[in-house]
Amino acid sequence: MKKSKDVDIAAGSVSQVKSTEDISVQYLKGVGPARAKLLEKLNLRSLEDIMLHFPRRYEDRRNLRKISGLKSGAYETTSGRIVSTRIITTPKRRMQIVESLVKDDSGTLVCKWFNQPYLKQYLREGHEVVLSGVTKAGLNGVIGLEMENPDFELIGDNDKLIHTSRIVPFHNATKGLSPRQIRALIFNVLDKHIDAIKDYLPEDIRQRNRLKPLGWSIKEAHFPAEINDVGELNRGESPAHLRIVFDEFFIFQLGIALAKKINNIEKGIALKGDNELLNRFFQRLPFSLTGAQKRAVDEIISDMNRGLPMNRLLHGDVGCGKTVVALASMLTAVGSGYQACLMAPTELLAEQHYFNIHGMTDGLGIRTVLLTSSTKGKPLADILGGSADIIIGTHSIIQDAVEFKALGLAVIDEQHRFGVVQRAGLRSKGDNPDILIMTATPIPRTLALTVYGDLEVSLIDELPSNRKPVMTRILFPSQRDEVYSIVEREVAGGRQVYIVYPLIETSDKVDLKPAIEGADALKKKFPGRRIDIVHGRLNTEERESVMNEFKAGKIDMLVATTVIEVGIDVPNASLMLIVHAERFGLSQLHQLRGRIGRGDYQSYCLLLAYPPFSEDAEKRLKAVISTNDGFRIAEEDLAIRGPGEFFGTRQSGFPEFRIADIIRDKQLLETARREAFDLVDSDPKLKGYPLLKAAVEKRWAGRLALAKS
Repeated sequence: MKKSKDVDIAAGSVSQVKSTEDISVQYLKGVGPARAKLLEKLNLRSLEDIMLHFPRRYEDRRNLRKISGLKSGAYETTSGRIVSTRIITTPKRRMQIVESLVKDDSGTLVCKWFNQPYLKQYLREGHEVVLSGVTKAGLNGVIGLEMENPDFELIGDNDKLIHTSRIVPFHNATKGLSPRQIRALIFNVLDKHIDAIKDYLPEDIRQRNRLKPLGWSIKEAHFPAEINDVGELNRGESPAHLRIVFDEFFIFQLGIALAKKINNIEKGIALKGDNELLNRFFQRLPFSLTGAQKRAVDEIISDMNRGLPMNRLLHGDVGCGKTVVALASMLTAVGSGYQACLMAPTELLAEQHYFNIHGMTDGLGIRTVLLTSSTKGKPLADILGGSADIIIGTHSIIQDAVEFKALGLAVIDEQHRFGVVQRAGLRSKGDNPDILIMTATPIPRTLALTVYGDLEVSLIDELPSNRKPVMTRILFPSQRDEVYSIVEREVAGGRQVYIVYPLIETSDKVDLKPAIEGADALKKKFPGRRIDIVHGRLNTEERESVMNEFKAGKIDMLVATTVIEVGIDVPNASLMLIVHAERFGLSQLHQLRGRIGRGDYQSYCLLLAYPPFSEDAEKRLKAVISTNDGFRIAEEDLAIRGPGEFFGTRQSGFPEFRIADIIRDKQLLETARREAFDLVDSDPKLKGYPLLKAAVEKRWAGRLALAKS
């Protein structure tokens, strides 16, 4: 085992003479190979991991009561001398119960532990003990109070109490390894190694933001001694927590700031913003761009003209016209003699983009191709030869077999599913091509500062002037006749209707109304109406045929799954009926609602919900009827689900923080970002801060080369 003097441990990383990652947990006192495997389930592999495994909650066990003052049914802490300990074996189940009698000068307490016979060797007569647990009346109320399975600690001359008589931390545990055992392990590690911690944060930043020293913060976050407010600790708002949260944000934002610095000195492609192809495209558009769209186009083209690699995020509300702006960017590249590509996360979405973009560029004399794993006769030769100008596809685009003649711009429809590695993969397909990320939903500011923190942002915060707010209502199965009446009213008035189901066919596992079954029922209910269905199991030609007929007004009611969530624009559609709305995510509901309200008619969104449903489902439904503002919807969605679920647990670009919470700690995030960018401006290579530089390198683990993409 390495000696502690070789170890310098920091919250965001480790500055080391010898790496603490070499100090496996199995070599720590009381661990060994078997327990090390259990710790690995908690991702605790090294000394550093142990020190940074922070508590998830705290209990106040400081109020030490006399035994006579204990109240039945309350969680109490008391102390006394062990009078006797015995093991009782129950006759039927053969359960072994360790029973100790504990006395102080005011009374007697019976304590019981079930199926832990080894405890008898610790709970010996004459030992002083501190106990914490829920008290209850003893047998028939005759023998006073009892505690079952209390936490206990024996008191010696030199012992430091860990489990009782203090504010006690509770860390995440795993089967075979209790919170008590983890608590003891962390206490011993901190007791031996806390003095080895070096504070890498520049002193002026620490003083300016009134942050505590790092070593003190780590120790107090685990075992509060000077911090007395348990509520503050449980909210993650103690001075110790604030310092560690700041560090997590600061180290992460330093990496982003350094990546942007690197990007701004790399050579890219200088494209022509004012070219004939782009001008012809604008002249052919049947509508005028909004002011926000024009501003976004100007920002993007200005970036593309610079000769530095563009890294830009394009986002805005549903129906704000992001696709037109992205296409203008692609035509800027094509008009300058380069190719452009658009990568979507699913084949369905890639197909929808292909149909839309192919239609909008028809007659411009350029060739758009589709490339997915299902594409027949893949156009690889045309992409390499340059006869394919715009390539729309899935992650197939970044596979080794795909080579471009001259890739000038890559657009990513992020959909929260692509991360920094995919961006780097696209950039490697050309000579530092420009990157534009287009998101389907507005991005809350806190997420923009983390996941997309290395990007410049173009925001389309304006909808076309003819858009009327969609009227949204929640309805229940008992109101089905009213739903049918509204559907018939809209169709009779010459409008069209979307009816969306969460599943295609009946499932034995989930009791939902499937789309195919629903379409059959609607055909019987409305025999004179033209009804069709579209879903993910139809092939490309079938889906395109159905959607084209709906766009042409040949279908009155389109039954669908969420394949229509993005990319469909039918101005004559005025009603969106979402069946089992309680099963959809908040952003999904808003996306689906965004398919209507695109014409001159008042549009309606009916949320048919089937109670009983969860508290979160109720929050989602209330949120979607309260506003049409996608930015408010996104903030509410983030608050309900949290960032991990908002993006999906496998989102490869989302940063992992140990205790920082981008919702709770958003002000600290902004402060850390400002400090990080200011520091990089003054010292772009962190030459004056070697410990800090080592912390950043450790946190980013060599990914700064990727982060610049």
